[in-house]
Amino acid sequence: MIINKHQERDNWNKDIARFQKADTRKSLWQLVNTIVPFLGLWWLAYLSLSVSIWITMGLVVLTSGFFMRIFIIFHDCCHHSFFKSRKANEIVGIITGVLTFFPYHQWKYEHSVHHATSGNLTRRGTGDMWTMTVNEYTEAPPFLRIVYRLYRNPFVMFGLGPLHLFLNQYRFNRKGAGRKERINTHVTTFTLAGILGVLCLILGWKGVLLVEGPILYLSGMIGIWLFYVQHQFEHTYFEKAENWSYVSAALQGSSFYKLPKVLQWMTGNIGFHHVHHLGPRVPNYSLQHAHENLQFLQNVPGVSLLSSLRSLRYRLWDENNNRFVGFKEIERANPNTKANLAFKTALLIRTLLKKSKIQH
Repeated sequence: MIINKHQERDNWNKDIARFQKADTRKSLWQLVNTIVPFLGLWWLAYLSLSVSIWITMGLVVLTSGFFMRIFIIFHDCCHHSFFKSRKANEIVGIITGVLTFFPYHQWKYEHSVHHATSGNLTRRGTGDMWTMTVNEYTEAPPFLRIVYRLYRNPFVMFGLGPLHLFLNQYRFNRKGAGRKERINTHVTTFTLAGILGVLCLILGWKGVLLVEGPILYLSGMIGIWLFYVQHQFEHTYFEKAENWSYVSAALQGSSFYKLPKVLQWMTGNIGFHHVHHLGPRVPNYSLQHAHENLQFLQNVPGVSLLSSLRSLRYRLWDENNNRFVGFKEIERANPNTKANLAFKTALLIRTLLKKSKIQH
């Protein structure tokens, strides 16, 4: 669906506006049915350590689902969509940010930039996945291509990604952060250190590590996957700034992730990502309602749980054909890229090994 850049906001704002209203009763109930089970399951997982580690891991998986729901509440607060009051959103956002290991103001800033620039090739780099175009990749020096390939490797992205997310990226302030944001980042980190320190003193560090560690790791993997698949599908949307359209980026560049009902509930309806990008002030409990009641929201790219796995092959954006492609496809089309990156690297390693044997 191609949207005229000059008429987009007037046409869609009126339709989406009636769903951008927080319901205090629903929000409060969501806090209860999410945080209380999360804390209860966390405690049960700890107690089960004395029975069986396998029971603990089973409870960890379930607890991670509620962790994701807490993150969605945090996410809504960052958009000021969870409560009518801006102050209430900030207070609950800071608290849920501590529970999910994210500093409220820093994440809020980066995510706002993501919404304002999603699909904009000219303004990539903040709050999004590192994505190179085919031309950028083929013209990049070998070292940068190797770094990019490592970054886009599933084992790195979903294996090391959660560790980087929780232990590094959001433990420090970004360059250019304001005073309020810097303070919030430090307070969040020190609060987390204090809470974990007290838990270790009371429950023992091994028990806390065996429960909290897997919950964070699994939740991080799920979160990265959701963020990845929401924008990294074959015929998504990317345009240079002069041709970029906010509405087109929302409806063409944000997926409708069709999840089973249980997973949809656990992930706070974030699979209706096209609705969320078009109307960031729509609270998570109204996303499906908006999708079902606005016809134009139903004509969007749909991604199933099974078909979403294909997105793991997508690595580079092909501007000429407006679709994602994999490394192998580019290497077949441009043998020099493959030679420079793979063959020459292998040849260099082999040469070094031979020299090492001769010397010995």
